[in-house]
Amino acid sequence: MTDLPFIDPHVHLWHLGNIRYPWLSPPFNDDGPNGSVESIAHNYLLDDYLAESVAWHPAAIVHVEAGAHAEDSLRETAWLQRIADQHQIPMGIVAFAALNDPDLERKLDLHAQHSNLRGIRHIVNWHPDAKRTYTPRDVTGDKDWQRGFAVLAKYGLSFDLQAYPGQFARLAALGARHDDVAVIINHTGMPVDTDNEGLAVWRSGMKALAALPRAALKISGLGFVHRSWKIEQIRPIILEAIEIFGVSRCMFASDFPTDRLFGDFNRHLEAYHEIVADFTPDERKELFACNAARIYRLKGSSGPTHRIHQAS
Repeated sequence: MTDLPFIDPHVHLWHLGNIRYPWLSPPFNDDGPNGSVESIAHNYLLDDYLAESVAWHPAAIVHVEAGAHAEDSLRETAWLQRIADQHQIPMGIVAFAALNDPDLERKLDLHAQHSNLRGIRHIVNWHPDAKRTYTPRDVTGDKDWQRGFAVLAKYGLSFDLQAYPGQFARLAALGARHDDVAVIINHTGMPVDTDNEGLAVWRSGMKALAALPRAALKISGLGFVHRSWKIEQIRPIILEAIEIFGVSRCMFASDFPTDRLFGDFNRHLEAYHEIVADFTPDERKELFACNAARIYRLKGSSGPTHRIHQAS
């Protein structure tokens, strides 16, 4: 445990009775990128998160779209804004919108009516291994998807990028053409191919993304790389990622409850603190709080979160 402040920039909440989440619906199997998600396929509300994170006293959270059915994405944003209006968190919302949707701008207009909206995520992980891929093909090279990316600047929205390293070179080139869109890379860049060639692709792609002046990195999701991770496995990945992006552009995140598939909240946070224990106190404050507040433009997030009633 630690007295350092914590702002968690990657949290998921869901109410399965109100909003559809196809990936949290049976049948469950172990074949997908996450393995079986049956153990987390139940309601996960604000009190559930606060109970798991109680030892770390999160001062604020950013909610990242939780894989709701595309037709329910606006309902998800509205639900989260109601929670925020009542409880002051989540201070930031990253909503879902498919960048290749012909109706994208109308949907962004509707999302943008919610004051805590900060960004958009459209998961685009494509991998030739059917057990790793999230999508049947790589949409990031499509002109309509790239046009959608550019539209985010009109609304002042960042883009949470969840992709695989083999896609990073193209995405970095797109980001360079549209440097008015901040790009926030999810889950440490997801280096799921851990042989020398795979790590070289990850390293090269991360450096290309880090060259974007408005790129940042969230460190989480190491269980996607090693499901039964050990600190010796994740330490070199995390330290190299921080070296590539620099302390001022990295932030630790819980990715809960998804990362509970790979270990409990305390295990993840304790490992992250141990890995950066030799960093200066100011650097650790940046990594665990200050960077998240700045990058997601969170206001009034310096104090501890008060205990709140369940928001359902």
